[in-house]
Amino acid sequence: MLKSATGMSFLEGLNPRQREAVEHAEGPLLVLAGAGSGKTRVITHRIAHLMTAHRVPGWAILAVTFTNKAAGEMRDRVRSLVTGPAAQAALGRVPEASEIPTVATFHSFCVRLLRREGAPLAQIRPGFTTLFSIYDDDDQLAILKSVYKALGLDDKFMQHRAALSRISHAKSHKTSPEEMARAATDPNTTRLAAVYERYETRLRESNALDFDDLLLQAVNLLRHDAATRERLNQRYEFVMVDEYQDTNRTQYDLMRLLTGESGNVAVVGDEDQSIYSWRGANIRNILDFERDFPGAKTIRLEQNYRSTKNILEAASAVVAQNTERIGKTLWTESDAGAKITLYEAPDAENEALWIADSIETLFARDPRTHVAVLYRTNSQSRQIEEALRRYGRKYIVVGGFSFYQRSEVRDLLAYLKILVSPHDSIGLLRIINTPARGIGRTTMEQAEQYALQHELSLWSAIERMLEEHAFSSRAEAALAAFHRMMTELAAQVESRPLSETLTELLERTGYRKMLEEEGTEDARTRLGNMDELINAAADATDRGETVRDFLDHAALVADSDSLDERAPVSLLTMHNAKGLE
Repeated sequence: MLKSATGMSFLEGLNPRQREAVEHAEGPLLVLAGAGSGKTRVITHRIAHLMTAHRVPGWAILAVTFTNKAAGEMRDRVRSLVTGPAAQAALGRVPEASEIPTVATFHSFCVRLLRREGAPLAQIRPGFTTLFSIYDDDDQLAILKSVYKALGLDDKFMQHRAALSRISHAKSHKTSPEEMARAATDPNTTRLAAVYERYETRLRESNALDFDDLLLQAVNLLRHDAATRERLNQRYEFVMVDEYQDTNRTQYDLMRLLTGESGNVAVVGDEDQSIYSWRGANIRNILDFERDFPGAKTIRLEQNYRSTKNILEAASAVVAQNTERIGKTLWTESDAGAKITLYEAPDAENEALWIADSIETLFARDPRTHVAVLYRTNSQSRQIEEALRRYGRKYIVVGGFSFYQRSEVRDLLAYLKILVSPHDSIGLLRIINTPARGIGRTTMEQAEQYALQHELSLWSAIERMLEEHAFSSRAEAALAAFHRMMTELAAQVESRPLSETLTELLERTGYRKMLEEEGTEDARTRLGNMDELINAAADATDRGETVRDFLDHAALVADSDSLDERAPVSLLTMHNAKGLE
């Protein structure tokens, strides 16, 4: 049983439902926190209340969330609360650094767990040690390319990133290579299972974990090593999970294993804000919480502190259409506020100009205004950026690059630059083997050395070496085809609409085909960005700009990407807005 002291200071200023959630101590707790209802305040004050009113040691409390930003903000607020005057008065001292509760993302917590407690995992994962490496996307891609080569496959079988996406999906659903092979109903899936098996072998041989493994192996450790599981159950008396509606099954298993039989788990979430099913989030985790944890207390935070009545009523009308929800009714003491404006633009350019005009009107009223522009996909930022630049209005792109800094856009612009300035060696190096066309690093090193020795540009060096048959036959064929394609396109670049040139570049280089075959969400986003660049080229032609005008404009936008982060206008996708309220 918990000891109880006063701890009243951390209950002051809370509404009745918030206070009820903060005061709840033992047993499972589901906090259904509507948007703007003060969920972070509830989590942080509950931690402080447990430490001061119930004398729970800080090291016995674990809170996990999804993003580094959210974890950092929560950690700072907890530290401020538990080391502040109110906590000092309640505890009679200042808690030491080692007593501050653990607040982390799922992945960072699992890394820490595996580093400190992971030795027993070697019994079920041969070769594993706590000195494991973490492989990022590029590392994973390098392994996969090596596996393809060993199996005699190429990306005609399946694009590398598409294969990685399928492997990640299998891992998140706890499907092993053997299970994938048994369930295969076509030759490609059978081959993928073999790739998956070799991929896993290479990871083990390197004592490496990818990002999916960080969660999976933490779960495996707790599931298969009773001593470690019991030790952690005893340590973490209270576990709290933020954004519970976005947890996947592996994260759910981790939470269950950490809490053990105590059931002292508090989850905070909102089924109406579940937007990450495409990343493996399982909404059943929150919908079935009361079934999974018998006797759980459910508290609804329904008072909204962020929005006006008009906004809240509109949002509630939308989410009321959701078919799977526990249900809550948000309300606010705020005024009705301005009515919501719906502007139906005839086209994207008109929409962007209307947005920019509206922003200027807001700043004319109050120069201290801060504005967020939300859109569905990254490619939609381009025209909004263009419109804002017409006004000289500074902005930041949150959670991504400025449109003209995105890699696929830079690739296509590099192609265009080579058509009008073939001696741009940096641009040529960027695109000469993108997409892959059999022009390898050794070949390019050979060409670069020749250019240096003969004081030529890289393009001129390649032309001369082709004449001299200085390359291997395979490299010569690939370079000759590339040179021929670029020369043919360059001959037409000044005489036809720029959008047509970009469209043909995408087709003839194989860039569009590469992304279409990849078939991932990222590939579809990149295709959208390329199509948006073609739209920008068409707009430039309509304005009477030449190819060089367009390239100059793009270069200026790219140069201005390092904007002042205090800029009052922020551009971001709906997904990137998550957690930034």
